[in-house]
Amino acid sequence: MGMISFEHAFEIVMGSLKKTGTEQVPFTSSLNRILAEAVTSDMNLPPFDKATVDGFACRRSDLGSELRILETIAAGTMPQLEIHPGTCSRIMTGAPIPHGADIVFMVEDSVLLEGEKVRFSGNFSKDNISRKGEDIVCGDIVLLPGTRIRAQEIAVLATVGATTVTVGKRPLVGVISSGDELAEPYEKPSPAGIRNSNAYQLMAQIETVGGQGRYMGIVKDDRDITAACLREAFGSCNIVLITGGVSMGDFDFIPSVMKDLGVKILFDAVRIQPGKPTTFGIKDDIVVFGLPGNPVSSFVQFELLVKPYIYAVMGHDFSPPRQNMKCATAYTRRSSDRLGFVPVSVNDRGEASVVEYHGSAHISALSRASGLIEMKPGQTTIEKGELISVRQI
Repeated sequence: MGMISFEHAFEIVMGSLKKTGTEQVPFTSSLNRILAEAVTSDMNLPPFDKATVDGFACRRSDLGSELRILETIAAGTMPQLEIHPGTCSRIMTGAPIPHGADIVFMVEDSVLLEGEKVRFSGNFSKDNISRKGEDIVCGDIVLLPGTRIRAQEIAVLATVGATTVTVGKRPLVGVISSGDELAEPYEKPSPAGIRNSNAYQLMAQIETVGGQGRYMGIVKDDRDITAACLREAFGSCNIVLITGGVSMGDFDFIPSVMKDLGVKILFDAVRIQPGKPTTFGIKDDIVVFGLPGNPVSSFVQFELLVKPYIYAVMGHDFSPPRQNMKCATAYTRRSSDRLGFVPVSVNDRGEASVVEYHGSAHISALSRASGLIEMKPGQTTIEKGELISVRQI
């Protein structure tokens, strides 16, 4: 099986969707979930003509006259009296406009007179009235299927009384780390070992996109142990991520174990840097990603392939946020035969700088990065001041 382009790999992954179905949840528990059904409003917004400033509600034709104050209308209370020529009502922001008024002039443009009277002291006044149904009409669709629910959408759901929402079920994503050299973060590694950072990085990435991560531990470089862990994952998870054991070393036998367990490998090498040995396969309704063991590679491949897949199975069409900016310094890469993704930071002038980066094992480089820039195959250099597209991470 030969190396394929990233575009082809992405097409294969997104063409292998195994959707998780839907469920209903309280809107208070829906943050980062994906709407599966449209949400409509059960009322007009605003529900009545309302004042947008603190001031006095009157007839515009009376702005040049002394006006007798009839009442004070607070937010949350209904007007009791109608506005007639020569009268007004003191009104607070958000309160309903009394019948007969067509303008609210601000307190700052008023002079209080004796005998509960007031006079407009400005030269001009806007209406300062928000009209009934101006923002939303009862029955309007306010949120579409496929919307990722953020804090802003929570506010909309609360406003329209959508206290229960239908969302895509969160996929259960199993995470397995492979390698004799690995130790858990709370353990002291052997002289030739390293701590397992990939699993915890991936668990955090899964949570960030709304999936449910299940860490299944470290498997040693043993076929039987690896196969047993994979069988367990296949019995409980929708998606399985295996990090390490997918390159070309003597102990990198994950792809062959996957095949032995009935996984159909759809690709096992991608023309990309970092992340060339990324592997992808399917088994019934389960998809399996074999991610490289180097932490930068596993992070980047999650961002490029796994994240859009997780979003898609929940019903969201993910498009990575990008920003065009100038490159602060020139950058040259040593090899240009593959599509490259390079971590960058953004300075206070809005320019992108390539972070100090020693290769795909240099995990601390990502902690200083806010985005990735893409370099096409054959492209070796980015010039200082060149306009580049930064993919935010």
